[in-house]
Amino acid sequence: MKAKPQGHYDLLFPEIISGAVEEAYSLSIDGLITPFPSYINRVYGIQDGNGNKYAVKYYRPGRWTREAILEEHQLLFDCDESEIPVVAPIRDNDGESLSELSLEHEEALYSFFFALFPLKAGRNFDAEADSDWLKLGRLVGRVHEAGRRRKSIHRLECLPEKTTIPYLAELEDTGLVSIDERDEFFTLLRHGLELITPMFSGVSCQRIHADCHRGNILDRGPEGLLLFDFDDMMSGPPVQDFWLLLPDHANKCQMEINLLLEGYEQFSSFDYRTLRLIEPLRLMRMVYFLLWCARQKNDFDFSRHFPAWGTRAFWIKEIEDFKYQISIIENNK
Repeated sequence: MKAKPQGHYDLLFPEIISGAVEEAYSLSIDGLITPFPSYINRVYGIQDGNGNKYAVKYYRPGRWTREAILEEHQLLFDCDESEIPVVAPIRDNDGESLSELSLEHEEALYSFFFALFPLKAGRNFDAEADSDWLKLGRLVGRVHEAGRRRKSIHRLECLPEKTTIPYLAELEDTGLVSIDERDEFFTLLRHGLELITPMFSGVSCQRIHADCHRGNILDRGPEGLLLFDFDDMMSGPPVQDFWLLLPDHANKCQMEINLLLEGYEQFSSFDYRTLRLIEPLRLMRMVYFLLWCARQKNDFDFSRHFPAWGTRAFWIKEIEDFKYQISIIENNK
């Protein structure tokens, strides 16, 4: 039988999802499984016979190695030990935070990594008052202080030469950019990367959340704010965990940046020189999102949510967006 590292999510029937959890954690699942929104992984709400609620996360096959996922878990454990509000995974019967499900299908063996988390409820959090921005800053500062305890070896580095330049090459290899826009698109992006790469010279990197936007923050009332979904964890400049929280480009958000940093520096030091990386990091994120879409364009859920992705009109709009972003970087350099 030929082993395959890549799995297919359509093999994850409800009885398989619950059965794997029951075996790994010695739980009795009541049979009700609720799919949660997640484009990359598959996350399901489950409940045991005692009414305890959990979220089981099946990682997208081939995206992360076991070692890389365990580094995500280690950061969560480090935060949890410092009583920072995150959702750390539950250890299985063998004391491991990551389990593996193997399925035979059509004479092939498919493998899925999965982890179990306690289910935490809360409401969406939108920063409005000054005190809200201070809360966000304090939360990020505490996470970063825990992040400095260890190095990340198996995760990506949030630097142009380590991520965005290879992403652009992979995107070009896909052949998805419409032929009439291809030359202009890739010439423009290469110019943008040549512009921003020197700006990261000598920048200090550490473990960060890397996808720190408001959709990954819950307000749990008296318990305060909770940061979740560390799936994109990287080693990178701490400022990466600021700009996704901002309502607009950096030059229009000085008040919010000042409040974030005021809260942040109650728990962690910050290199103010790295504020100039906010717009370059935004450009890097734009490239990453395009490749993320390209990798998933054949998924049913993706095509349903992004029906116009990849059309000629789409790429024309992308070129205009990148021109605007690069102009902001050039004007602020």
